[in-house]
Amino acid sequence: MDLKEPLTASDIAALIGAPVLGNAQRPVTGINEINRAREGDLLFVDHPKYYAKALNSAASVVLIDKDDVAIPGGKAIIVCPDPFAAYNTLVAHFSPGTGWGGGGPTIGRNTEVHPTAVIGPGVRIGDDCAIMPGVVVYGPATIGHRVIIHANTVLGADPFYYKKRPWGHDKMIPCGSVVIGDDVEIGALCTIDRGVSADTRIGAGTKLDNHVQVGHDTVIGERCLICAHVAIAGAVVIEDGVTLWGQVGVPSKIRIGKGATVLAQSGLLNAAEAGKTYLGSPAREARDMLREIALRARLPEIAKKLGL
Repeated sequence: MDLKEPLTASDIAALIGAPVLGNAQRPVTGINEINRAREGDLLFVDHPKYYAKALNSAASVVLIDKDDVAIPGGKAIIVCPDPFAAYNTLVAHFSPGTGWGGGGPTIGRNTEVHPTAVIGPGVRIGDDCAIMPGVVVYGPATIGHRVIIHANTVLGADPFYYKKRPWGHDKMIPCGSVVIGDDVEIGALCTIDRGVSADTRIGAGTKLDNHVQVGHDTVIGERCLICAHVAIAGAVVIEDGVTLWGQVGVPSKIRIGKGATVLAQSGLLNAAEAGKTYLGSPAREARDMLREIALRARLPEIAKKLGL
């Protein structure tokens, strides 16, 4: 999320009543979560596993629950006992929700929106699009030109992002959006969640089959094919020209390289390299997995020869 006007780390710290260490005058131009941090951003970290990643990220200011850390040169930290809650406070301050009454959508020329579709405030739809029955688009969202969205698909629902507490789970307040490129087609009953603090993006020319889930802050490149029942978690990067066949599972924060193919019912655990084909759960290169499957089929014959 970009701020309307730059503030300093000291200004931000004052909003939540917390001390600032390091460069208190470091400008803050946006708020982001750790996987999408940019120069000028503020992010939060509340687990030792991610301290180093947060402090060494592109972010300029870090909300953190520890004051005895080495602060990279020129950066600032804001020390607070509960960075998650402080982050939510800042999001609510800079991006107050407007509900469904915050101004109408913008719809381009020759775009057809079925009367049963619900298009929220802050949604922009380009020219020559077709929005089918029962589609729901939460705002904010941007949909390009010549996009087809089939029946009962939902764009922009809140991210599945919670912090476990002794009394239950606290919800992260989102301030991101969904951005759909030109010439995208999205099948029926798909769900594409909005970003936590940036955009969930689907690149130009990509096609989604029915019943596809795309998690928050995931970036899908151009000309990808995503088949039915694929589930993609949050903060995934899928490069151009990738094919995911039916029922593939993709966990959070991994990258699938350009032109890779993941065959049906496979489950990735690690990054997939560009141009390669993967199979199995956990997925491996298809040629290795097929060889293993062939050997497994011969196990009874081998066991019999060995007298087992």
